Amino acid sequence: MDEIVVLGIGNVLWADEGFGVRCVEALQQRYEFAPHVQLIDGGTQGLYLVQHVQAAGRLLIFDAIDYGLAPGTLKTVQNDEVPRFMGAKKMSLHQTGFQEVLMLAQLTERYPREVLLIGCQPEELDDYGGSLRPIVKAALEDALALGVDALRHWGAKPVPRTRRPAEADALTLPSLAIERYEGERPAAEAACRVGDARFMPGA
Repeated sequence: MDEIVVLGIGNVLWADEGFGVRCVEALQQRYEFAPHVQLIDGGTQGLYLVQHVQAAGRLLIFDAIDYGLAPGTLKTVQNDEVPRFMGAKKMSLHQTGFQEVLMLAQLTERYPREVLLIGCQPEELDDYGGSLRPIVKAALEDALALGVDALRHWGAKPVPRTRRPAEADALTLPSLAIERYEGERPAAEAACRVGDARFMPGA
């Protein structure tokens, strides 16, 4: 059977930029899949992800994408259209890197037969140490439903978990898991979140 790769990309340290990673984190916590399904926290690894794309027969990507829409809006893009959106209005270096990953996989003729991008319009990015904004966190639930439907159609056999995976098997580091990450964030008075005005003009 085709290898199915589910990839979440982004940076959880910059608020809504972490949308893609939070999606695959939630999928792993809530579902079990057939053996030929691989869930990956792609973070900001860029070209290091090319081997996973090349190995995939079907590729599902979750990411925060600037579509120019209202915050929290989801948009799905498929197959040949995906690289164009991954490079549009880049918000960070990770998207430039991932567009290059897709192009490299095409050049090596080891490109997935099907690619689906589920992207969410972010609300806030410039909040170091911040988490998903409520409207984006709510959109995550709809994104997961879209993703699970696609995975079921592809033969991934998603089944709701009866218990959460062991901490040692988690995709994200325990310290970055969303509940702990949000719960342990220092108050604004204790930690600068926007930068020091002496070094960052406009902060």
